[in-house]
Amino acid sequence: MRLLVPYHLDEYRPGIDAPITPDAVITAELPEIDDPWARMAVLYDVVADQVAASVRRGERAVVASGDCTTALGTVAGLQRAGLDPALVWFDAHGDVQTLETSASGYLGGFPLRMLVGYGRHLLADRIGLRDIQEEHAVLVGGRDLDPPEVEYLRAAQIRHRPVDDLGELPDGPLYLHLDFDVITPDDLPGLLFPVPDGPTLPTVSAAVRTVLATGRVAAFGLACTWRDHAGAAHHVRPLIDSA
Repeated sequence: MRLLVPYHLDEYRPGIDAPITPDAVITAELPEIDDPWARMAVLYDVVADQVAASVRRGERAVVASGDCTTALGTVAGLQRAGLDPALVWFDAHGDVQTLETSASGYLGGFPLRMLVGYGRHLLADRIGLRDIQEEHAVLVGGRDLDPPEVEYLRAAQIRHRPVDDLGELPDGPLYLHLDFDVITPDDLPGLLFPVPDGPTLPTVSAAVRTVLATGRVAAFGLACTWRDHAGAAHHVRPLIDSA
């Protein structure tokens, strides 16, 4: 089941350039309030229901959106379907910021930290998302890390691996997350947050296919963190079509 969530955080983006032809497009009537977490919770509750329904039908949910935070809804959906997923998180960034450490305040820099238990009151408690144990999470390709993220990851049990050496993956069902900015910007045009000196598109594709080949990927999240109409979706569609 291929699901498109045409949002960047709580901003509706109907023209998002996604590398999938969706079976369903997920939207929600977001409350007119000045609390982005509450607004996203409404959206991610719908995402969770759709993912859970897909998994119960025996399908792998492929969820494309404009950011990484949608993963909170996707993982909640796997849990609603009775799974206890581990995380394989491809991203050039750590996504382990907090409100207390983030210099920019950008909410898209928090989701991996939130999946392992940070700030439950912000969103997890609103959608029934249960914490993932740190030792059941792998950050792959993270290279643009702020000092607080480096400090956190040094002490945390989250495994931090290069794209070309994944090591041993966690047991059980997997949520595979791919933020396309893990790829060198030389291979992918229009990235919103490009990070130089990264792996090539073929290298990332091979690593992603290695994870998919386990047969344990219950959901595959695609963070399309690029400018619309820059052509990035065309470049990565062959990888997604093979998922």
